[in-house]
Amino acid sequence: MTARVDELRAGLATVRERIARACRAVDRAPDEVSLVVVTKYFPASDVRLLAELGVTDVGENRHQEAEAKAHECADLGLRWHFIGGLQSNKAAAVGAYAHVVESVDRTKLVAPLSRGAAGRPEPVEVLLQVSLDPPGAAHRSGAPVADLAALADAVADAEHLRLAGLMAVAPLGADPDAAFARLAEVCQDVLTRHPEARVLSAGMSGDLEQAIAHGATHVRVGSAILGPRPVIL
Repeated sequence: MTARVDELRAGLATVRERIARACRAVDRAPDEVSLVVVTKYFPASDVRLLAELGVTDVGENRHQEAEAKAHECADLGLRWHFIGGLQSNKAAAVGAYAHVVESVDRTKLVAPLSRGAAGRPEPVEVLLQVSLDPPGAAHRSGAPVADLAALADAVADAEHLRLAGLMAVAPLGADPDAAFARLAEVCQDVLTRHPEARVLSAGMSGDLEQAIAHGATHVRVGSAILGPRPVIL
């Protein structure tokens, strides 16, 4: 266990220095950027070690795994971010434990997510996942930019949700700098109607510097801290 603590400590130190360096390069304060550590496929024991090392925000991609870890680690006071593709029939269940849902990309998710969050002491924070892929591309999950206004309004009107901002992933094979520059423009458009939606979750292990240069307030990092993901058979 001591060896694993040392691995995680070293990974965190490296990533935090990358964040600080990226912030300095664009005259931002390092505390403007929050780190969400993505623990997909890693055990709850790693989550506990990360908490001991000062991590406060943890991201998960799969509902069943996220729900189990959130329950097992409930005593740690962590903020759980659901960042994977969200199915409408799982949205209510996710709303019951996630503090932040970063992958809302269609209005069909809003009602069940709000219903699931009804018993929570605070509204669940929602980020709209934006597709940065060109029209017609076989893209990852994400709402087309043209759909964002209606989606933002639907989340803002939901009783148990709070519209917090946007999330995006740079398209595969694309220049992340250009992708995140586009995201920054989209963010400004959303802010004109919803000035409270100031969170911008962008950047992962390979492109967090470019995301920070274009205003990311949160970066989602897994492998650069935890190492290669375990093989799940």
